[in-house]
Amino acid sequence: MAACRDRVRLQGAGEKGASNGEIGPQDAGNGALFPPPGSPSKAGRVKGCLRANLLVLLTVAGVLAGVAVGLGVRQVPGGLSRAGILAFSFPGELLLRLLKMIILPLVVCSLVSGAASLDPASLGRLGGWAMLFFLLTTLLASAIGVCLAFIIRPGEGAAPPSLGGEGDGAMPAAKEVADSFLDLIRNIFPSNLVSATFRSVSDSLHHPMPCAVSRRSPLNNRARNDSWAVCPSSLSLFPGLLSSLSYLVPLMTNVDLFSPQVPLGDEVEGMNILGLVVFAIVFGIALRKLGPEGENLIKFFNSFNEATMVLVAWIMWYAPLGIMFLVAGKIVEMEDVVVLFTSLGKYICCCVLGHFIHGFILLPVIYFIFTRKNPYRFLWGIFTALATAFGTSSSSATLPLMMKCVEENNGVSKHISRFILPIGATVNMDGAALFQCVAAVFIAQLNNIPLNFIQVITIL
Repeated sequence: MAACRDRVRLQGAGEKGASNGEIGPQDAGNGALFPPPGSPSKAGRVKGCLRANLLVLLTVAGVLAGVAVGLGVRQVPGGLSRAGILAFSFPGELLLRLLKMIILPLVVCSLVSGAASLDPASLGRLGGWAMLFFLLTTLLASAIGVCLAFIIRPGEGAAPPSLGGEGDGAMPAAKEVADSFLDLIRNIFPSNLVSATFRSVSDSLHHPMPCAVSRRSPLNNRARNDSWAVCPSSLSLFPGLLSSLSYLVPLMTNVDLFSPQVPLGDEVEGMNILGLVVFAIVFGIALRKLGPEGENLIKFFNSFNEATMVLVAWIMWYAPLGIMFLVAGKIVEMEDVVVLFTSLGKYICCCVLGHFIHGFILLPVIYFIFTRKNPYRFLWGIFTALATAFGTSSSSATLPLMMKCVEENNGVSKHISRFILPIGATVNMDGAALFQCVAAVFIAQLNNIPLNFIQVITIL
């Protein structure tokens, strides 16, 4: 009986010690120094962590393998021909084609469903804060680029490239700021949604061919500039006729046949993503305004969007292999790395340092200020998208993977990500703003042109 009482007392003491986080006598006797069988072991936790981050680790391995393979292929005697390089980077080209294939349905469906799921007031606030953030970060990126260019001075001491003789050819006329602004407005309001999926509008300067020459005013005998009419472009098929007209018409009318260059809107290859974004947002708002009548169409776009995200998930597992060949192909394409870094080393260093400061210091600080969370854990969650951006150099091609990463790895709401990310991929170009500002200062330093404060502000 005494032994039984001692055994019960020891068991009770062990349970009490275990409840206090201590090892009881029975645990010591059995050597139970690890968590109970129900909790995972250290090896299990490591295995679970690897499984959860398998895609990210494969992407990292793909980037490193791409660098190694690219450097190795460059050592092949004689190198690869142009056809050989294209064949070598073909798996990477497939990744680009898959991502570009999914952009159109992803952008349209995500924006329509996102705009339809938010009330107009919330949509306006969200869009306003997003545009303010985009403007602020772009301005900060430009300021970083200008400051680094003045500190590192990449164009100082470099010789400007030779452009040949002065009479070799005329420089093309530059577009005016007003023409670029009009291009932006034209692309916001596309005339054809179908053509907007693969074409956009861009002004270029042309010499219009007049069918009617300018009339002279009987009062001052000066040509009126507003009386030109443009010939159909089909006349360019008859160069002999045009040469005859250029000789005969001035003799009969005493006027010049050709007028000065004027900007004309041309359709160029490339998706008009801005016009599609604006249309999708407005269409989503219109569906919400319809009420019950628009619910079926909203459900259709929601289902379409979810199916598109399933396709994105499948493409993501091909991304590590595609990124490896994209990176390797870019390295093989470089003609002479030594000459490149010798001539543009300071410029490249300035751009890379600026991108590092902006992407890994400034933006994480802004994220921490507003969320009080670890920004680098967030960056780790989108590493697959970042590696894809590094390999493809395309914001639009990275958009599908970015949506998948922020929703699944970082827990961002679908209503937020599917509304903000397509807009950000269209208008928020921090990296481009940074390197263009560096390029402007670099060219000024290359030609020994001093920049005053007003000119620096203009660059920004």
